[in-house]
Amino acid sequence: MEDIKLVGDPVLLHNKLAAIRSAGPQKLQVIADFDATLTKFWVNGTRGQSSHGLLQQDNPEYDAKRQQLYEHYHPLEFSPTIGLEEKRKLMEEWWGKTHGLLIEGGLTYESIKQSVANANIAFREGVSELFEFLEERDIPVLIFSAGLADIIEEVLRQKLRRSFKNVKIVSNRMVFNNGQLVSFKGKLIHSLNKNEHALDMAAPVHERFGDIDGPTDDNDLLKKRTNVLLLGDHTGDLGMSDGLNYDTRISVGFLNHNVENSLSCYREAFDVVLMNDAPMWEVIKLVSHTCSSGK
Repeated sequence: MEDIKLVGDPVLLHNKLAAIRSAGPQKLQVIADFDATLTKFWVNGTRGQSSHGLLQQDNPEYDAKRQQLYEHYHPLEFSPTIGLEEKRKLMEEWWGKTHGLLIEGGLTYESIKQSVANANIAFREGVSELFEFLEERDIPVLIFSAGLADIIEEVLRQKLRRSFKNVKIVSNRMVFNNGQLVSFKGKLIHSLNKNEHALDMAAPVHERFGDIDGPTDDNDLLKKRTNVLLLGDHTGDLGMSDGLNYDTRISVGFLNHNVENSLSCYREAFDVVLMNDAPMWEVIKLVSHTCSSGK
């Protein structure tokens, strides 16, 4: 099998691991993108669905309208000729219109559950073990997504079949009334601003499961966790830690496709690059190393 792991600067990585280990697990937090980072890029031989893309509204007219918005705005998101500020406005427009269609089309929580059940989406091997390892050591996980928190929660519930009290989601959150979507709460998070509202938008997943215990960290305590393990599948995900005043950050990049053309860019951007839809075992090794007392 092809090598799935690449470390651009082994000495730098060694020094970062030593610094995080020295500070202890109580100073560490994990920040992770969701789609194609925690989830697999390929599922059953085809491209896995995103948490946004899997949603079916039980209303084909509105599914088609959302697809039309995607076809219009998605190329603009990656256009090399549009400046960042203009792109931000366009993304805000796109997300706002999409959310409006979800409300207007009468999205129900039942259709979210059904959409997830029917979706071609799966977690990478080792995700559950990673969350469990971190939960045992009271290390918080922030999942960042420009998608929809309620869908991500449902994917976690259906695919992992258990809750983790240390996992929080930073994403767009829906408000339901009698099972029907009526509004969104909080600030709009889109693909180009998902680092800006990190802590004030974070909500613990376990609230939906009805756990009576509160989260192990509130947002002030998260700010005191000044060492970060960041997981992402795009160089833009490195911005997820911008809102945090961190001391040491180890970044892991999942390079899922177009490996030859993107490898040098990923090697420069990330401390560790995992290729070919790699499982989470290497990440667990990294975290285990930061939590060990030995050298």
